[in-house]
Amino acid sequence: MDPRHLASRARALAASATPGRRRLLGITGPPGAGKSTLAAHLVAQLAGQAALVPMDGFHLAEAELRRLGRSDRKGAPDTFDPAGYAALLSRLRSPEPGTTTYAPAFDRRIEEPVAGSIPVAPDIPLIVTEGNYLLLDSSPWAGVRALLDEVWYVQLDDDERVRRLIDRHEHFGRPRDEAERFVRTSDEANARAVMATRHRADLVITFTPQDAPLPGPPPS
Repeated sequence: MDPRHLASRARALAASATPGRRRLLGITGPPGAGKSTLAAHLVAQLAGQAALVPMDGFHLAEAELRRLGRSDRKGAPDTFDPAGYAALLSRLRSPEPGTTTYAPAFDRRIEEPVAGSIPVAPDIPLIVTEGNYLLLDSSPWAGVRALLDEVWYVQLDDDERVRRLIDRHEHFGRPRDEAERFVRTSDEANARAVMATRHRADLVITFTPQDAPLPGPPPS
């Protein structure tokens, strides 16, 4: 799909915002499909009319995952705080005049969420949020979809997607064999759950290995 069409669609969504009522665009898809990079590119192309607020800021902290016995499943639906995520989306949807809203981010260098990392100015008309589970219809995730004006689903050839995932884990410090094992077990189990939600999306974006967005500066 032509990236210019996607940017135009996002720009039209931003233009439809009204005072006191932002527009929220969700971008979802299985791990490694390119949703984070696409979201960042869209926000860059909208040049001050959009802010990026990823779902990953609502990862549970590593200490809490250890307490719950879920460290080996990091990234699964029950290793996030969906109620906190929905509460933030609700605040972003109806901003207080003159008030900057702060959102958490996820720092892959330390594998932890960091509170208050993303400032969202009150005059930004469009929030772009991306994450795996925006279209889950089971509790406690079900409330997220109702807060989003549109959700786009990104898909990529599975072999290429898995290759990129392994490379990403290795880039952030996992040994190659550990990265492969984590992707084949944890990431791919999560991918199957995400793929089952595709039919709920407003738009399905299919990338080939040649045209899938790569991390880096947005295209001009």
